Amino acid sequence: MYQYFHGLVIREGTEDIPPEKVKKLFEDVGWSRQDLPSWQIEKFRYILENSTWAFTVWDKEQMIGMVRVVSDKVMMATIMDLIVEENYREMGIGKKLVSLCLQKLPHGDWFAHTSANNFPFYEKCGFTINNLTKNGTCVYYGYIQARKDGHRIN
Repeated sequence: MYQYFHGLVIREGTEDIPPEKVKKLFEDVGWSRQDLPSWQIEKFRYILENSTWAFTVWDKEQMIGMVRVVSDKVMMATIMDLIVEENYREMGIGKKLVSLCLQKLPHGDWFAHTSANNFPFYEKCGFTINNLTKNGTCVYYGYIQARKDGHRIN
């Protein structure tokens, strides 16, 4: 599926997306280093392929945004990575991507894996920011253990 948004193409699915394009977006937002070993680049292919849903945004041949979702397709879904390249922000692209995600499971419970500085954005998209002292999501960050085991530098 393709659709046009402000002269850009939004594409649903994960087929034929080079992992280097995903890696570049992760680098642009500081989630990945440029000097990764070549064998680690494949993980950027797998994060999309193993996602339940994904949308990418293209300006000609340049991928300028993406979102991926992990879901049981019945009751819950989690937005894992929502990225819009800096030069394309404030155009409504992120909100459009979240809207497309919510359409996939309109009556399900949605979660967003994000940092606190993005809470206002998600509130504009209809999410509720709960008081985490009363309830919340427990998280185990495997990258911390990887760092302790010497498999990760930063």
